[in-house]
Amino acid sequence: MLNRLLSTLFLGASAAVLLALGWPQLVGLQNTWVAAHAVSLRGVAVVVAIALIAVLLLLVALFRPLRPVAGGLVVLLLLFGAGNAAVLMVRGVGEPVGTPAAAETTDAVTVLSWNTLGDEPGADAIARLALDQNADVITLPETTEATGEAVAEAMREGGRPMWVHTLAFDQISKARSTTLLISPELGDYTVSNEAGSGPPGNTNVLPTVVATPVDGTGPTIIAVHAVAPIRFEMSNWRSDLDWLAEQCTGDDVIMAGDFNATLDHLSGRETSAGAVLGDCRDAALATGSGAVGTWPTFAPALLGSPIDHVLATPNWQVQSMNVLDSEDDAGSDHRPIVATLTPTS
Repeated sequence: MLNRLLSTLFLGASAAVLLALGWPQLVGLQNTWVAAHAVSLRGVAVVVAIALIAVLLLLVALFRPLRPVAGGLVVLLLLFGAGNAAVLMVRGVGEPVGTPAAAETTDAVTVLSWNTLGDEPGADAIARLALDQNADVITLPETTEATGEAVAEAMREGGRPMWVHTLAFDQISKARSTTLLISPELGDYTVSNEAGSGPPGNTNVLPTVVATPVDGTGPTIIAVHAVAPIRFEMSNWRSDLDWLAEQCTGDDVIMAGDFNATLDHLSGRETSAGAVLGDCRDAALATGSGAVGTWPTFAPALLGSPIDHVLATPNWQVQSMNVLDSEDDAGSDHRPIVATLTPTS
């Protein structure tokens, strides 16, 4: 009787833990230590569940006394793995692509985002990719002003000039610089947020660039870099996501970069129907590639974490969105992403 009670309690506790790891937003744990990391790698969770099921089935075959508990765990792990797989399928597992030519219309805006891990790919590689994609907006977390200017020079020589806007919290670490390039065809822009770290004018640890049109015509363009949810940055990470949600409101916003957050982590910060953060919708989710991992590049895309995003307010329609695996050997640990947006009216 006691053994049955203990087995029931153990299986109940295991079910609660797996539920919290598989859908932490159900109990408000999506932004907490451990749960936030577990839910960011749903593909890995499926693989781990399959491996554990195989081990448990072997134990069931070898040790008869373990069958009730092991059998119960097999059922729970089947549900856990199936649940994670279902979320991946719903969000979209569209394959990453090489370097497709961005579809252009006269009023389309193509946004390229790439965390360069401190300028690692080099200006020539960044410019080449941007030219291949016909990019109008380029957001480059962990990219210095010097590299941004070199990219703009190379793009000008390629027939696509760019204005360069950089915010740096210091000149010691390249990770504390974020660069934004904007085509002059979109008009004149100015950086409207503060260069100092932290709210109310910026993200806490790594800089985010907020550029607004000088004449008030056109989208606010935001190059994002939120801090990673490492053990001692959890509070700053949550604060960064809250601040970004406040920026992604209004009538005309395009936001792209390294959010260090998946759709699960953004949950609860939406302020309108269909949005994932503030009033903004996710381009990858809209095009069926929301589960394709952008980090790290050494892992297969479906085992990685989709933490880089292009978001936009509802006045923009997503024409295309791709995660590019052609640059996996370029030196960065992030894959670039590119989205083409068109006005809804």
